[in-house]
Amino acid sequence: MKLTKTLMTTTALTVAATMSFADGHMASEMTIVSWGGAYSNSQQKAYHDPYMEKTGVSIINDESSAEAVAKLRAMNEAGNVTWDVVDVVAADAIRLCDEGLAMEIDPEEHLAAAPDGTSAEEDFGDLLVSDCFIPQIVYSTTFGYRTDLVGDTPPTDVCAVFDTEAYPGKRSLEKRPIANMEWALLCDGVAKDEIYDVLATPEGQDQALAKLDTIKDDVVWWSAGADTPQLLADGEVIMGSTYNGRLFSAIEEQDQPIAMLWDAQMFDLDGWIIPTGLSDERKARALDYIMFATDTQRLADQAKYISYGPARASSAPLVGKHAELGIEMAPHMPTDPENAKNTFLYNYEFWADYRDDIDAKFQAWLVR
Repeated sequence: MKLTKTLMTTTALTVAATMSFADGHMASEMTIVSWGGAYSNSQQKAYHDPYMEKTGVSIINDESSAEAVAKLRAMNEAGNVTWDVVDVVAADAIRLCDEGLAMEIDPEEHLAAAPDGTSAEEDFGDLLVSDCFIPQIVYSTTFGYRTDLVGDTPPTDVCAVFDTEAYPGKRSLEKRPIANMEWALLCDGVAKDEIYDVLATPEGQDQALAKLDTIKDDVVWWSAGADTPQLLADGEVIMGSTYNGRLFSAIEEQDQPIAMLWDAQMFDLDGWIIPTGLSDERKARALDYIMFATDTQRLADQAKYISYGPARASSAPLVGKHAELGIEMAPHMPTDPENAKNTFLYNYEFWADYRDDIDAKFQAWLVR
């Protein structure tokens, strides 16, 4: 990807593209679906509030992103799509696109160019992993731990999660197979570059579940990103997985006795899709919002409120200090070199292909 070196005035290409949507009649209200908590708060401040001020449109927030695939399937079947823009992870975007539930986005037509004229397609580069997906952020799922509950030797390795002898106490894990299965195989001796080959087999899936069995009685399962920070703050768990931005909020904004375990953090992408089945007016509004919310400055603005790396190359040089705390945000990003010494690259296509089957197997394992 081409890194933009200087911030210049908005190009005529961007202005012309924006005007093409403003010319048409657009809905005056829209429902935007996201994840809630600190993440939705960052979107509210960086995207929603300035867009509402600019256009006068009313934005309704919905926090159902964790159930986006199932709910959009049901809405489509009923012929009643009530969401206008939906925040999803990349693998879910691929599934929704494959099923015809998300509209295709042409980055040259529907997304703003970078301030120096670099095309949106080049600016987003390899992060455009689906024809229907507009990435916002690079984030990671990683672990936080209570600094006052881990003894004199804080964990430095992700496999500490499975070491209940050295670190007795409850752990919190997300109530889905993604990340848990990979970490289980990694900590059961499978080489990092072989994990998805192993996980594609029934035997590999059983191996991962067997490893998770060793801590199953010590796990508190979470469904919302805010759960683990709260469980850690309350002392109900000694360590737990969640999104790095949620841990940043607990550590830096709330001054909780929590630290980050960056080892084997799982990189992922999060971004927008527009559902199919919208009226012309709602579609025009959704496209107008997307162009605004994913431009270079807006993506950089989100990083003022949460420690997720912006998806556009041209946004990275604009990331500065936290809007309220005044601390430099770059060292808190999952992509910072000190934090990214041992990362795990999430395989979007694998989970798009295997998610439904492994989900069913994982849920059956949970209740047995």
